[in-house]
Amino acid sequence: MLFSGGFTFSNFLADVFSIFIFVLWFWLLITVFGDLFRRHDISGWAKVIWVIVLIIIPYLGIFIYLVSQHRGMAERQQQRAQQARDELRQVVGYSAADEIEKLERLKNSGTISNEEYTRLRARAVQ
Repeated sequence: MLFSGGFTFSNFLADVFSIFIFVLWFWLLITVFGDLFRRHDISGWAKVIWVIVLIIIPYLGIFIYLVSQHRGMAERQQQRAQQARDELRQVVGYSAADEIEKLERLKNSGTISNEEYTRLRARAVQ
């Protein structure tokens, strides 16, 4: 237990909060390290400096990385997700032409409206 005085409800809440903060920090640390080591736009020395900062001042280092690299992190994550979708489409045999044909049949049978058809076709072409 973090506090003396035995087992009280306030001590229990403080312990739970402390564990939550630790788990949150650990999750953010893994996220930052994952993004840092997947990057190709910075040198190895820059990665070493970031690792040292993250070890010496862990909470502040994570917040600094998140604030300074937030846009790049989001773009890299979006690129990885798109790449995973493309690879899955290749494995499954997804074809935009097949999807458009299915949508055309659904529209002709009256199952979906023209608006739904247009929206789903735009998504299939992406």
